[in-house]
Amino acid sequence: MKFAVRRITALLITMIMVSFLAFAAFHMISGDPAQAILGTNATPERLELMRQQLGLDKPFLVQYFSWLTGFFSGNLGISYSYRQPVASLIMPKLKVTLLMVMISFVIIVVCSLPLGLRSAQKASGRFDWVRTTIGQLCMAVPAFFLSILVSYLFGIVLKWFTPGDFPKIDRNFAGAVRYLFFAAVCIAIPRIAMTVRMLRSTIIQEMEKDYVRTAISRGNDRSEVLRKHVLKNSLVPTITFLGQTMAEIVGGSIVVEQVFGIPGMGRFLVASISNRDYPVVEALVVILAFWVILSGTVADLIGQKIDPRLRLGGRA
Repeated sequence: MKFAVRRITALLITMIMVSFLAFAAFHMISGDPAQAILGTNATPERLELMRQQLGLDKPFLVQYFSWLTGFFSGNLGISYSYRQPVASLIMPKLKVTLLMVMISFVIIVVCSLPLGLRSAQKASGRFDWVRTTIGQLCMAVPAFFLSILVSYLFGIVLKWFTPGDFPKIDRNFAGAVRYLFFAAVCIAIPRIAMTVRMLRSTIIQEMEKDYVRTAISRGNDRSEVLRKHVLKNSLVPTITFLGQTMAEIVGGSIVVEQVFGIPGMGRFLVASISNRDYPVVEALVVILAFWVILSGTVADLIGQKIDPRLRLGGRA
């Protein structure tokens, strides 16, 4: 109960702080949203009227608390650029990004856990340097470069999908999943290599502990001890790392969405920043902050479930 209260409090404080900093940052940047909206039709009278309609003529703190009150009441405001409710603009793009993130995360978990276990078992094998080199290479290659290669190979050469022609989720869910799979792979590959390396290192360290030596000396099979005991203890830091990865995937998806032409949250955030669309940017920033806190909370809960010693500040 105390853990949940602390996490909820941290979530609220983080969301408020992040939204305030983002709000302040955009007000310090040069430029005028009213000017950007009116363009060549801007006149002093029209600019003043537009600022009044957008609430930009009010003091900074009044603007911020007005937005914050609306946010917690379910009103994300009206987009400056599209003149539509922010919620209706964000939701379709949020669905696309979350679906891509979930596909990427599933790929990371399904691939990294068995690869990490296998790599730890064969840590002293003759081909260990090959696995290590491949892992280092995968970690070093940026996601945007992988996206270009995958788009060219599977999109243009093999024609397994059409780059830039993303099907709508509501009309063709299977086609959207297939399209997002290639983007998710580009996001997942570097993080699979990182997770495998961490799990491998953790398992090797755990195998050197006294309880493992004792279990093996009593005649227990080494592979059985590894699967039933060592892997369980090694998963706690790995799950924490996966929680951080879950949060980082959203940030890494921005560039990938640009390359693949995916109408997700990342592309929309970049466009809204360019257009100085404060309500949209504020809502997206708070959603990202919420996602980061949520990922960490879920990872902590799973870690406590695996290792009860982590509960209540480390007390068993």
